[in-house]
Amino acid sequence: MHTLVLFNLSLVLLVFNATTAFSVSHGDANTCIDKERQALLDFQDHLSYYYIVGDIWRPEEEDDCCQWEGVTCNTQTGHVTELDLSNQDDQYDGLEGEISLSLLNLTYLNHLSLSRNSFYGTIPKFIGSMSHLTHLDLRQNHLSGTIPESIGNMTHLTYLDLGENYLTGTIPESIGNMTRLTHLDLGENYLTGTIPESMGNMTHLTHLDLGQNNLTGIIPESIVNIGHLTYLDLGQNNFCGTIPRSVGSLTKLTHLHLSQNSLNRAIPPEFGNLTNLVELSVSVENLDWLSSMSKLEELNLDGSSLAKANHWVDVIIGLQNLSSLSLRGCDLSQVMHLYSSSANSSSSVINLYLDNSNLNSSMFPWLCPLMGNNLVNLNISGNKYDGKLSDFLNNLSACASSVTRLDTLHASSNQFTGSLSDEIQNFSSLAVLNLASNQLDGTISDKLWQLTNLQYLDLSSNRLRGLISELTQVSHIDQLKLSNNLIEGFPFTSNWEELSYIDFRSNKLGPRFPEGIQTLNGLIHLDLSDNNISDTFPTNCQFYLLSSLGYFNLSFNNMSGKLPDFQSNVDLKIVDLSSNNFHGRVPVFPAFITYLDLSRNKFHGRISFLCHLYETLEFLDLSNNSLTGPLPDCLRNFTTLRVLNLGHNFLSGKLPPSIRYLSQLEMLCLYNNSFSGKLHSYLKNCTKLSLLDLGANKFSGNVPVWIGENLPSLYVLNLRSNNLFGNIPLQICHLITLQILDLSNNNLHGTIPSCVNNLTAMVQKGLFVKKNVHQFHAALVEDRVYDFVEMVDNSYFDHLLIEWQGKVREFSSILGLVKTIDLSSNNLTGKIPYELTNLHGLLRLDLSNNSLVGEIPRDIGQMKALLTLNLSRNFFSGKMPSGMSDMDLLNDLDVSYNNLSGRVPSSTQLQSFPPEWFTGNVGLCGPPTGKKCLEDVDLGVPPVGDSDGDAESTDELQRWFYIGGATGFATAFWIACSTLLFNRRLRHAFFRFYDFLKDWVYVKLVSNQRTTWMGGFHLFADVAKYGRTYNRPVERSGDGKPIVGSNFQSEMMTTVNQGMSIEEIKRVVAQRVANAIEAVAIYETKTNLTQITRRSLRHYKGECLKVKLHEHVDMIHGRVRASKPKTMQDAIEITTKLRNKKISTPVECQTENKKRLDNTAKNNQNQRQPNKRQNTGRAYTARHGEKKHYS
Repeated sequence: MHTLVLFNLSLVLLVFNATTAFSVSHGDANTCIDKERQALLDFQDHLSYYYIVGDIWRPEEEDDCCQWEGVTCNTQTGHVTELDLSNQDDQYDGLEGEISLSLLNLTYLNHLSLSRNSFYGTIPKFIGSMSHLTHLDLRQNHLSGTIPESIGNMTHLTYLDLGENYLTGTIPESIGNMTRLTHLDLGENYLTGTIPESMGNMTHLTHLDLGQNNLTGIIPESIVNIGHLTYLDLGQNNFCGTIPRSVGSLTKLTHLHLSQNSLNRAIPPEFGNLTNLVELSVSVENLDWLSSMSKLEELNLDGSSLAKANHWVDVIIGLQNLSSLSLRGCDLSQVMHLYSSSANSSSSVINLYLDNSNLNSSMFPWLCPLMGNNLVNLNISGNKYDGKLSDFLNNLSACASSVTRLDTLHASSNQFTGSLSDEIQNFSSLAVLNLASNQLDGTISDKLWQLTNLQYLDLSSNRLRGLISELTQVSHIDQLKLSNNLIEGFPFTSNWEELSYIDFRSNKLGPRFPEGIQTLNGLIHLDLSDNNISDTFPTNCQFYLLSSLGYFNLSFNNMSGKLPDFQSNVDLKIVDLSSNNFHGRVPVFPAFITYLDLSRNKFHGRISFLCHLYETLEFLDLSNNSLTGPLPDCLRNFTTLRVLNLGHNFLSGKLPPSIRYLSQLEMLCLYNNSFSGKLHSYLKNCTKLSLLDLGANKFSGNVPVWIGENLPSLYVLNLRSNNLFGNIPLQICHLITLQILDLSNNNLHGTIPSCVNNLTAMVQKGLFVKKNVHQFHAALVEDRVYDFVEMVDNSYFDHLLIEWQGKVREFSSILGLVKTIDLSSNNLTGKIPYELTNLHGLLRLDLSNNSLVGEIPRDIGQMKALLTLNLSRNFFSGKMPSGMSDMDLLNDLDVSYNNLSGRVPSSTQLQSFPPEWFTGNVGLCGPPTGKKCLEDVDLGVPPVGDSDGDAESTDELQRWFYIGGATGFATAFWIACSTLLFNRRLRHAFFRFYDFLKDWVYVKLVSNQRTTWMGGFHLFADVAKYGRTYNRPVERSGDGKPIVGSNFQSEMMTTVNQGMSIEEIKRVVAQRVANAIEAVAIYETKTNLTQITRRSLRHYKGECLKVKLHEHVDMIHGRVRASKPKTMQDAIEITTKLRNKKISTPVECQTENKKRLDNTAKNNQNQRQPNKRQNTGRAYTARHGEKKHYS
């Protein structure tokens, strides 16, 4: 017995000694383990920004890590069990960096929360090895990539939140292994694919959030069979099909979100079983099932189609616990029978959202019952109410029971007209009034400023004008937005103590700077940009009194003078003073400034002030000033800097080594300075660069290889106008996002890389607008305690100068649309690689002023998006490819000074270009060069059809043209001749027609001569009167037409020259008058005889009349020639004799015809009489026998 007692005592002592030894070797039980302490310090070293932990996690050996912020240890073992570094302060981005592998050394960690920070990179695969974790919260970071398959190894996990990140890919099937999960949140990412069936294994889930992703497919039955679910969010995805009927078995559900999908709007009857629902979001077409959900407090029916839902207002009013109703995007104008006036209950709705629902003035009969007695918040923005604002306010105030409590009214983006009138005083409880983006004009009613509860007023983007009333001093408005109006003045007084936000941009407050602003001690946000203020910055404007000022914008005015220092405005985060005329040195700004834009001013001096700024700086634009000196080597402070624009200054020197620390830099512009030296590899650490503009400097050396290897996000690379030499590196082709490549005006040699078709962004057709926009978010604070006030969302647009159609233009907001390659003015040789023609999205290509040879690629016509193509001043030869005629968008082409030949391809575009764009090519011909091609000269006509410049094709066409023409002519000629040869009747008819046509033309010609005689006579008289005139090779009539005649034409060549005597002139004129008389007499003779001929053709031989006619004409001509009149009187006498001459031609022909008929009768009596048929035939032969000369 004693032996047993001694044994037990010895065992107790042994255990005690062992425990004591363990404690001595490890220190106190409540202190952390050295290995885990070092793991935490390693985790901290991987952070680029650690404002929260930087002053708390110290590496001193005596410091106990269990006392560090966010660290919890086991009180007995000292092991770190919880690490909670979630950011609880919205004004900061929190921790930034990648999740370190050192977390694996925290082997007893069971709780890890890094939410609401700025961790980036992917979710590490080692996370699956942290098998002790039961709680993992990585929500609201910048994590990207896919969810690792190894996450399924964390089988002890009960809480997993990866929401609000940038995760892509599908949900891994292994996620179903985490059967202990009660909370799973993957919402607000970019996940795709379907919901894995394995998620049905998570039978303990109570919270499942997959909303706001890009998930597709149907909602699987396995999900809706998880009976413990109380929260289910599948909204804002691309799910299709019908809502499963089994969803009605989820009777514990309190929150259900299914809206904004492609689900069938027919709701199954089983929906009515969800009687515990407190919050519901779904798109429907009927509300029959809704009445049973008496516990509903929030109902979201956005995007529903209620055209078939009769009396749905009655159903809503019946839900007595409903406080929030959203009907956004429902076309309520098409709904009939919305409300039954027999309903007795009153609506309990407090918040009513009807924006973008196509509402108009007919909404009030059902809106008032829906507003009930409790409505506080009404949103009808984005509708089509187009009446006067006063009518709307009167109709709204008619719902008297609810208007008295209305706190918030959003009615922006409608079409309200008129002024902001006195009716606004009926809404005495208003705290928020938003009437922005309407068509209001006139002045603002004084009654508005007397709404004592009004704190937020937004009247921006209207046409309000005039001065603001002095009654504003009694107002309690905190935020005032009047931008984009025509306001001319505002009484800024110290009485307005509550005012913290002023947005007056784009008004007419100038030209004087508004007084009294410095008295607004509570001011946080001040925007007076674009107000035509041309005043100097007031020296008595004590901005240091505005200690809470966080946003200050005076851009796009015309202000001048020097600026005071702003270091006393310690909360100043955003300053934009761009596009003014400020001069002097750059003022001092507070060290924690985030956004600073001083561009387009006249500041001078060095920029050493940068060394006094801290790492919070994200945007810095000092471009278009007169700054000098080097870039200071203190950039290691700016680890969060995203935009650095120092272009268009006089900066010089080499790039400082500290530029390598700008790891977050997205845009670097040093254009048009005097920086020199080689492009060192400092910049290769700036892996997030999307725009690199180092053009117009003095950089030398080769184009760095690391640009293509380490800057994968570049969409702009501008190295133009430097002293770079060497080849274009092949690594440039790795920049698949590159849209703008400018290496012009350097000394580059070698060939154009054939891998250019790897520049995917230039191959793809389409526009990428958002690449040139940098979003900026900043939180403004009210006082030094960092109380949250507002978030500011700004956008910074890249700027770039591009030579476009012969002019250097600045691109900014549309820079993301431009795709261009400029390799001009170098020493490049070789041919254009055919791979270049695969860049189908390219808009501009400039290869001018090089030594390129060979032919223009045949497939260049595939680059149909090209607007500008410059191949001038090279050694290209051959013909222009025919495919260039298909480049319909081309409006700027220059192929001058090459060795091109052949015809310019025919197209509407190419032929419209000026000839100088084709000059310097000896062999180039065809429009628009002004030089005819050889085939055009041979044919004597312009080319027919579209020429492709192929000589063989042209010769073949000409050969067949001649053969076809000759064959056709010969065939037509022999057909006509054969017809006339073998068809006697047709032959006679043809020649009769020929004779008639000849006579008719002759008569018409003489008729025209008679008409012009009087005009010619007056002309001759004028010549005689003045005695001289200029040489006249052809006389013209009064209407300007030449006088023509048989012999008169030759006589017209007689001219009247300067220096002739009066007698000689009279003789010439008299002869011309006689010639005119001759023409008139001949005309009258032919006219009369033609008429006689037509009447006598049946009785007289046409040949007789023709002979007599010619005899009479010869007589007239002979008499005129023989008379030789010397004076006008002689010409008149000739006229009288010829006009009185009696024409006896018809009588003579009648006598001759009678004698011929008598002789014929006598001959017929001596012959045997044939039958009548034969006599007819002989008579026909006799009549036509006289015209045997036709045959």
